[in-house]
Amino acid sequence: MVTQLVAGEYHLSYERQGDDLILQMGPQHPSTHGVLRLELVTDGELIKRITPHIGYLHRCFEKHAEAMTYPQVIPYVDRMDYVAAMSMELGYVLTVEKLMGLTDLPERLQYIRVIMAEFQRIASHLLAVGTYGLDTGAVTPFLWCFRDREKILDLFEWASGARLLYNYLWIGGVMQDLPPGFAEKAMEFLDYFEPRVKELNDLLSFNQIFIERTANIGVLPPDVAISYGVGGPNLRGSGVRWDLRKEEPYCIYDRFDFDVPVGTGEFGTLGAAWDRYMVRVREMLESIKILRQALDQLPGGDPNEAMPRRVRPPEGDAFMRTESPRGEIGFYIVSDGSEKPLRCKGRSPCFTAISAIDAIGRGGLIADAVAIVGSLDIVLGEIDR
Repeated sequence: MVTQLVAGEYHLSYERQGDDLILQMGPQHPSTHGVLRLELVTDGELIKRITPHIGYLHRCFEKHAEAMTYPQVIPYVDRMDYVAAMSMELGYVLTVEKLMGLTDLPERLQYIRVIMAEFQRIASHLLAVGTYGLDTGAVTPFLWCFRDREKILDLFEWASGARLLYNYLWIGGVMQDLPPGFAEKAMEFLDYFEPRVKELNDLLSFNQIFIERTANIGVLPPDVAISYGVGGPNLRGSGVRWDLRKEEPYCIYDRFDFDVPVGTGEFGTLGAAWDRYMVRVREMLESIKILRQALDQLPGGDPNEAMPRRVRPPEGDAFMRTESPRGEIGFYIVSDGSEKPLRCKGRSPCFTAISAIDAIGRGGLIADAVAIVGSLDIVLGEIDR
């Protein structure tokens, strides 16, 4: 075996087995958005098999939760998908509220939760499409996307005091109400950002080089996506119109008018990397629609008027799934009647996505491996719970 050390990290190693060459991609590679090793069995430039090896970033979230009170768990769920922390918080607090039977929540709280979740979706997708441009050789879209993502992080910092891990959505309430002028500043951002999506499309999405690089690689057929339990943009990129905000509405999503973008194979095979990428770009425009409606309708009042002083659910269990930027995030919580969960299980959409990589990567080229992994938009903190 020959191992190459790059910038202090084991980057690539290989060994021969008969006529096959085994390449080790990782355990650290920019396109993996975390610590992951992919074992590629290759025949020349063709990939015969991809085996993902996880566990380098294990955070023990599910075990930690058993030693924490229910409110103390929220900072831990922040660290699952750390680039969509608001979405992780929302899924968790909705599950605890279901366990407690908390249903009569203030209108303002419901709107604040939707506003934060949709701003988080845009911020997450900006990171996904920007870094995907970088994965495929385009630097400028990466800089543009991070420039605009910073403006959303400024709004989050204004509301919660944090830029990445927020601890803002609480059980039955929020850390604090939105600051005065937040809605106006949020609208200003939407007016600024909506034209920027067209600029991104002109520069990257419909760039012929980018299309040829992504339109026929990493094809995920609809039946394969469903059999692996893949969700979110990765499933919708295969043409399956499934979005929990529409199919099983939670919070107040049934009040808003928005569409569910799906892949159509307009530049190649349906379910390819380009379709997954483009679903994320179009979802940002749909999030803008939701945000405009939510900000226009935002009611007054105290969002924390129904927040319980003590979180102690009765004995029982509850499961709740929500639509995070990467797919269906689910939480299953078992209560023994104490102030700490007896069991807390997180269902990761990134885990199911990376599980399908062998099915969609076989027959591709070694050079396509990075583009395939990047198109799945995985975050290893959520996989290694």
